[in-house]
Formats: sequence, C-alpha cells, structure tokens
Amino acid sequence: MERNGFDALLEQFLAHIDVERGLSRATVKAYESDIRRYVDWLRAREISMPRAIGKHDVEAYIAFLDAAGESARSRARRLASIHEFHKFALMQHAVDDDVAAAVKAPKTSSTLPDVLSIDEVGRLLDAAAMRGSEDPVVLRDHGLLEFMYATGSRVSEAVGADLSDIDLDERVVRLTGKGSKQRLVPVGRYAQEALTAYLNAGRPELERKAKGTPERRAIFLNKRGRRLSRQSVWEIIRLAGERAHIDRPLHPHTLRHSFATHLIQGGADVRTVQELLGHASVTTTQIYTHVSPENLIETYLTAHPRAR
Repeated sequence: MERNGFDALLEQFLAHIDVERGLSRATVKAYESDIRRYVDWLRAREISMPRAIGKHDVEAYIAFLDAAGESARSRARRLASIHEFHKFALMQHAVDDDVAAAVKAPKTSSTLPDVLSIDEVGRLLDAAAMRGSEDPVVLRDHGLLEFMYATGSRVSEAVGADLSDIDLDERVVRLTGKGSKQRLVPVGRYAQEALTAYLNAGRPELERKAKGTPERRAIFLNKRGRRLSRQSVWEIIRLAGERAHIDRPLHPHTLRHSFATHLIQGGADVRTVQELLGHASVTTTQIYTHVSPENLIETYLTAHPRAR
C-alpha cells in the first residue's frame, strides 16, 4: 500500500505534464527519469510516502548527486524536476507543504556554449554541399544544415518540420518547439536556395525509395524515404565537420548556438533572439550576450588609447 503512494502520484504527475501541460514526449520522459531516480533514493532511505519527505531529504539528495559526480547543470535540472513534482503533490493534497520549494539549485557555469566562427560555419556548409553535387543525400544534407543555421532550430524541430510548415516564396518556416509551441522564423537566401535544390531534385528521389506508402509530409527524408531521425542529424553534422577540417566535436545544437551568437554579435537585441529561438525565458537567451574572449581582446586593443 505504501509503495503505491509514490507510484500513483508519479503516474498522475506524468499524465498532468503530458496531457494538461502538453509537454513534449522527450520532456515527459526526462521528468519521469529524474523523479523515478529520486523516488528510488528515498525508498532506499526507508521513506515510502510523500508526506514523510522533509526539506533535509531533498537537500541530502542533491548532495548525493554532487558526491556521485554529477555536474551543477545536471543537478539543477534534476532539482527543477523535483520542484515540479512537489508542487504537483501539494496541488493534489498528497502533502501538506512543498518542502522542496526552499531548496536552491547549485550555481551553474555561465560559460558560452560551444559555437563556430562565421568562417567555420561557411566551411561547414560548403563541405556539406560537396561542390555542387547532385546526389540527393548531399542535397538533403546541405539543405538541412543551411536550414538549421538559418533558423536556429532545435534538431527535433528540424526533423519534425513538414512541407506544409515552410513557404520558400515568403522565406518563412513554422517551427514547433517545446510544449508544442509554434513560432514563425525567417529563412535566409542561402538556406532558401539550398532547400529549393533539395526539394526539386533531392527529396523526390528519396521519396521514391520508400517501401509502402511514401512519406508525403516531412521535409527531410532518410535514404529509405522515411522521416529523417535526430540520430542521423548528429552523423550528418559530424561528417561535414570532418570534411571541413573542424577539429572539435560538433553536434546539432552547435548550429543553434552559432545562430544565436552571430545574431547578437551582429546587433540583434536579446528579446528578438529569444523569440527566434523559442525560449520561454529571456534568461536562457542571455547567455549568448556574453562577449567571447577573442572579441573582448580585439575590442580592447582597438579602443584603449594605450593598449598598443
């Protein structure tokens, strides 16, 4: 009976964030993983009911994660999940107080995310194009990477985009982000041209390879004519990075980080970038306003009267 106290509450919580709040499947799974690990730890300490949890237990769990070697960022994310779980428990009257509310997240590093220079992005995209190859996979890869850099899309947004979401004449795309929230983002000329080439000559060839009913909706298809997967995008950007001789690991978010950083450096205000990225809070976007060490030194040498 005691075991069901946590199990029933967790089941209700997951249904709440899935159905009522409309969070993405990946986000719901992340919450579930965080809370199951938390509950298992509580049970190991012989805490079997939500009402038995104290503030000191939440603090002890975060300390346990620290001792286990988890980064401050990971601990902060897990604590955020715990906060949501405890708020829900209070809302359901499963507890009398929200004992987690006063537990603060550990300070995380504010270092700038890994970004490419404008020159490196150019090399990466040129490498993906492979000097005008007409191979449908090359046309797709070039169109995909140009699209991701032009829009700052998350990898899930890029592979989830449908043909009905994009208007290349108006150069705009509708992206569906976290919590199924949609936003309109411009598509630059380079991306427009690469996508036009792919949609005219590459995608039809890939669609013909589909077994059974062809994929009619997705913009980006795999070699079997089905919707491209997120894992495939990792491989595409990795290979393009190797061909461009970029000697550090690349991942799909590298283009998103580069998109935001280059906009800020180009004079875009942070709230505009927030809207383009689909961030719920401007605080998340503000990390891109940090001046890189290279730009700081260059500005100092240029502006300080006695720097040289």
